[in-house]
Amino acid sequence: MQKDFNVEPSPDAKKTPKRIAFIKGRIRARVKKEDEDMVMTIPHLVVREIIAFEVMVVILAVVSLLFDAPLEWIANPDHTPNPAKAPWYFLGLQELLHYFPPVVGGVILPTLVVIALVVIPYFRINLKSEGMWKDQPKGTLIVVLVIVGVVSALLFLYGVYAILVPTLLLTGLMLAPYFSRSKSLEYFRNRPLSWWIMTWFVTNVVVVTAIGTLFRGPGWTWTWPWEGIY
Repeated sequence: MQKDFNVEPSPDAKKTPKRIAFIKGRIRARVKKEDEDMVMTIPHLVVREIIAFEVMVVILAVVSLLFDAPLEWIANPDHTPNPAKAPWYFLGLQELLHYFPPVVGGVILPTLVVIALVVIPYFRINLKSEGMWKDQPKGTLIVVLVIVGVVSALLFLYGVYAILVPTLLLTGLMLAPYFSRSKSLEYFRNRPLSWWIMTWFVTNVVVVTAIGTLFRGPGWTWTWPWEGIY
């Protein structure tokens, strides 16, 4: 049963006002949901990781049914493979040992990469979850050019073109939103610094692993995959 309400002015200005909402029949109150900047790890992240894991398991199962594993002959100490390659997940690191001294390629560089991947996400520009060009773009441009210049010079000095080329390509893609206001670059314009560094890291890992797997022949020379088939 609906009751009648009378609204009367009150002389007490500090009195907490009371608000009443009248909802007619067959009308639902609409609640506007705002987008949250942060979400809970469970279930938002964990569910996505489980789905990605299951998809990967299905893909690997299908590939294993269609293709045989590329096994070689039985291990023979009198016949050492040339080149002696590590498992595929270590071929990227083994590729670094081809360019750099063992201490640099096997200890210093991996350690610096791990430290960087742990520390960089806590930079202020990443905590704000904003694109790297939204806050002090000119200063960011100078820092990026200096860092990329130093890294590129070292890679060129050691002849590590497998990392130098992807570095320059990603740098050009990263600088494009700064020099162009095209809407097609809006996605890259909103990427934070941590996204660019992680993309650079994953790209280089994939490139050096692919080179070590497909293009390294006897004596660790460059060999095309189709050479030596016939």
